[in-house]
Amino acid sequence: MKKSEDKAACSGHFADAEVMTSITIDLTNEKGIGKLAEVYKALGDPTRLRIVYVLSKSPLCVCDIATLLDMTQSSISHHLRVLRNLNLVKYKRDGKLVIYSLDDDHVLRLLEEGLEHIRHLD
Repeated sequence: MKKSEDKAACSGHFADAEVMTSITIDLTNEKGIGKLAEVYKALGDPTRLRIVYVLSKSPLCVCDIATLLDMTQSSISHHLRVLRNLNLVKYKRDGKLVIYSLDDDHVLRLLEEGLEHIRHLD
């Protein structure tokens, strides 16, 4: 079905023109929508979500995260790089030791809201 046929099938509009315009503007922000999709894609990976969860409890080094999640340091480093590139986690050097933590409270809220939603479903 063509877009013009879709419009013809609708006999009226529920929302007023101002609401429709504001929604259209939000949906056309491809850069923002694409970045948000990247964040959710990263958090959609169970390992990365587990990393975010453990970092929500305490800043940790790669070896501690690997131990907690029973994974190799190499695998954890790979996942941390993805999370770091999306500004979901940050790191601080302490000599040779690198300590990871959540980048900011927004990441913590994403995790908490997701967990709350799951609890609500049960």
